[in-house]
Amino acid sequence: MDVEGILAILLIFGGGTLIAVSFSPIGRAIASRIRGREESASDPGVLEELDRMRGELAELHERVDFTERLLARGRDREALPGGEG
Repeated sequence: MDVEGILAILLIFGGGTLIAVSFSPIGRAIASRIRGREESASDPGVLEELDRMRGELAELHERVDFTERLLARGRDREALPGGEG
């Protein structure tokens, strides 16, 4: 693949992601912060979105921890002699 193809892929996917984020409440809060306005920080929609994202992040963290424990337990059984029974 040539450089132009890679650049085109980056622009398409990067641009699409940037547009999607810019229309979200988080994107509007970032834009308003860049403009120097602080009123969006007290907007209940932004705060609710932030709380929802924090909850999703905490749930994802728990799932990753659980998966890591399962994988580690499987590796430990394989490493021990006679641990396959």
